[in-house]
Amino acid sequence: MSVDLERADRTLIIRMNRPHKRNAIDAEMTAGLDSALNTFEDDPDLWVAVLTGTGDIFSAGTDLAAGSGGRTGRGGEYGVIRRTRRKPLIAAVEGRALGGGMELVLACDLVVAARTAAFGLPEPRRGVIATCGGLFRTQRALPLNIAKELLLTGEPLPAERAWQLGFVNRLTDEGETIPAALELATRIALNAPVSVRESLVALETMNSADDAEAWQVTEAAMAATLSSADTAEGISAFLERRTPRWSGK
Repeated sequence: MSVDLERADRTLIIRMNRPHKRNAIDAEMTAGLDSALNTFEDDPDLWVAVLTGTGDIFSAGTDLAAGSGGRTGRGGEYGVIRRTRRKPLIAAVEGRALGGGMELVLACDLVVAARTAAFGLPEPRRGVIATCGGLFRTQRALPLNIAKELLLTGEPLPAERAWQLGFVNRLTDEGETIPAALELATRIALNAPVSVRESLVALETMNSADDAEAWQVTEAAMAATLSSADTAEGISAFLERRTPRWSGK
């Protein structure tokens, strides 16, 4: 399986486990993430979850060769992106969270990252755009000009800089994100679950009030991009491991 689960008291650790593909998300992983988060939401004994990767990679995002599968009924893209949750989800990031991997982090509530981690949206280097919430969640989580830099240059944001900007809640040494995330989860689980749940729901309701319009804008941008010659060229160049030749068409 490409998604592993581990219980630690009241916390569920959800680990993307496809390291040979840099934890790129295919249909099997989407199904696994959806099932894991369904389990988390439906089990009254689980109060917090931690989403993480393997070794030195969180996730490289969508598997461009195989595709990530369709949206799931409860979670949307990747089984995570459009999910309405009532319990906290912590991202524990070692290595790089790129493209859809970054969008997974943006869908979480708290972020723990190693100093060697980095966050990025390299979609423009592939001739595509961030279609899983990145276009609008990035500018909610980061200053507007930093969000523009990520979306326009495709260059990664180092974890230490992300921590300085308030995107990362806990900055750790390499290999220490899971213990730090579990410590944060334990602090949350000391509190009344109803209070935590209702606070999270209220915050998310206010923060995502314009999501319907944001998704419409994203879908319009996606339609314009996918019909371009540059998208076909970008994906071909990536799969063929060569420099793309952009036409601007």
